[in-house]
Amino acid sequence: MEQMENNEDKRIKIAFQNMDWKEIHTTDSWRIFKIMSEFVEGYEKLSKIGPCVSIFGSARTDENNKYYKLADEIGYLLTQNGYGVITGGGPGIMEAGNRGAKRGKGKSVGVNIELEFEQYPNKYIDNDKIITFDHFFVRKVMFMKYSQGFIVMPGGFGTLDELFEAITLIQTKKIAKFPIVLVGKDYWTGLIDWIKSTMLTKEKNISAKDLDIFTIVETAEEAADSIYNFYSKYVLKPNF
Repeated sequence: MEQMENNEDKRIKIAFQNMDWKEIHTTDSWRIFKIMSEFVEGYEKLSKIGPCVSIFGSARTDENNKYYKLADEIGYLLTQNGYGVITGGGPGIMEAGNRGAKRGKGKSVGVNIELEFEQYPNKYIDNDKIITFDHFFVRKVMFMKYSQGFIVMPGGFGTLDELFEAITLIQTKKIAKFPIVLVGKDYWTGLIDWIKSTMLTKEKNISAKDLDIFTIVETAEEAADSIYNFYSKYVLKPNF
């Protein structure tokens, strides 16, 4: 661990020794073209896939974990009702979601991100259905724009980031409401209890109606039904 920290310190020092503040700004201004290209590729590919549900969760979850098996079953059930599946394209829960979709012979896409560790495209996505991004914020735009619902499995900081981004956009009416389903009561109940007791009751930082933006379920069937039931009010049926 100490060796890793020393290497990171050296990397930062070298970066700032070789680049002054003016050069940093100049480099940043050219990044806009890379960002634009990622948006264009994402829009072109994802606009063709039809109604989809995103499945989020940890890249570190192995296939023997109960949440991996749940994500696999959810991916399968979604495809049986005409939905495609979008994941982050990597291992763990993402792999499970794509695996279930493949088992169900449905559409499946991986919105991958380049990282130094953990992230590599899983084997259950066809090569032409993998889109790789350098920037997290571009990737999150794709999830928000092309998903008809979020299934959120247990995960780490990245999963929480994607979850709260969606909740915030719905809360502030920047996007239309869509179903956000948290799977695993043991995992999520502590966080939700804190939101209710501290954010809502004690500090009054949110409104009671904000708690209606998401729901918590325990089974794959409940997760899939949450998506179907939400759209049944609008007589919206996926049509590929």
